[in-house]
Amino acid sequence: MSLHPSLAAVRGAVRRTLAEIAAAQPHGRLAPDAAVLVACSGGPDSLALLSATVFEGHRHGFRVIGVTVDHGLQEESAAHAAHVVEQMAGLGVDETASARVQVSGGRGPEAAAREARYAVLDEMAQHYGALGVLLGHTMDDQAETVLLGLTRGSGGRSLAGMRRRFGVYRRPLLDVTRADTVTACQVEGITYWNDPHNIDSAYPRVRVRRKVLPVLEDELGPGVARTLARTADQLRADMELLDQLAQTAHDDLRDPDGLEVKALADLPLATRNRVLRLAALEAGAIDSELFHVHVVALGQLVASRRGGAEVQLPGHVTAYLSSGGEDGRLLFRPTAVQG
Repeated sequence: MSLHPSLAAVRGAVRRTLAEIAAAQPHGRLAPDAAVLVACSGGPDSLALLSATVFEGHRHGFRVIGVTVDHGLQEESAAHAAHVVEQMAGLGVDETASARVQVSGGRGPEAAAREARYAVLDEMAQHYGALGVLLGHTMDDQAETVLLGLTRGSGGRSLAGMRRRFGVYRRPLLDVTRADTVTACQVEGITYWNDPHNIDSAYPRVRVRRKVLPVLEDELGPGVARTLARTADQLRADMELLDQLAQTAHDDLRDPDGLEVKALADLPLATRNRVLRLAALEAGAIDSELFHVHVVALGQLVASRRGGAEVQLPGHVTAYLSSGGEDGRLLFRPTAVQG
C-alpha cells in the first residue's frame, strides 16, 4: 500500500535534513551515539516531525531524543508537559527530556518564551552532544513571518523569514504545509494538542493566520503561503551574501581606536548599515532591541562628522565620534547611569 502523500511529505523533508547532517560528519559517517533532538510542544507540527524523525532517524543510525519545554504560561502546563513526555516515549524516541523555564522580560510573552526556550535547547544540545536540533516550523509559519515582517516595515532580514538552519538548529518542514502535518498525525493515529494561544486573536501572528492569509487566498487564489515562503528563500540568499560582505568589511575596519568615519562613509549603504549594526552588537547593544531606527541614527552620526556627537543604543551603550572631520572615529562606551 502506498504511503499517504502528507505522511510522505513530512518523512521526505526529515530524511533530507538527516542526510545533510550525516553528510557533514567526518567521512560522511555517523558515530554510534550520534543524536538529534526534536523540540516537541505536543502540537501537530512537532508531533509529525517527531514521528518522522523516529522513523527516518532509526533507519539511518541516529539516536532520537524528544525534548519538551514547559513555559509555565498556561494552567496545568506541567501536566501537559508530562503528557507530551509520555507521547514522545510512545512514539519510540530513544530518550525524553523536559524542562520548565521562567518566562520574564518586557518584550512580550512570545519573545520572552522564545528566548527562554532556545536557552534550554542550547543547553540540552550541548549536554547530549546533538548533531542537530529539529524544529517544527512549517511553510505556513514562514508565510506568516514574511507577512508580519512586511507590515512592520522590518526590511529584508525579516522578509527573508526564518532560516532553514542556524548553528545546530534545523527546520525540516519549511516546505511542508500545516495541513500536511495535521493529516500526517491523523493518518498515524497521533492525538495532538491545539494550543489555546494559537487561536487567541490578541497575538498578531494569530490574526495573520486566521484572518489575513485566508482573505489573501480567497481574493488572489490558492498558493499565497507557498509564494510567500518562496519569496523568503529568494531573499534569504541575498541577505546572507550581504551579511557576509558586511562581516568582511567590519573585520577589515575593526580597530581599537574605533571605526574610521571616512572608511565607513565610503561603503555602499547596504553594507554600511550592516557594519554599523555589527559594531553596535559587538559593543554590547541588545540584538532583539536594536532596530532600524538605531542603525539609521548611527548612519546619521557618521555622516555628521561632528566630534562629540552621540547616539544612545539599547543595552546601555553610547555611540560617539571621537573628533570631527574625516579623521573622526566611531567609538562605543557604556552609557552612564544616572543615580
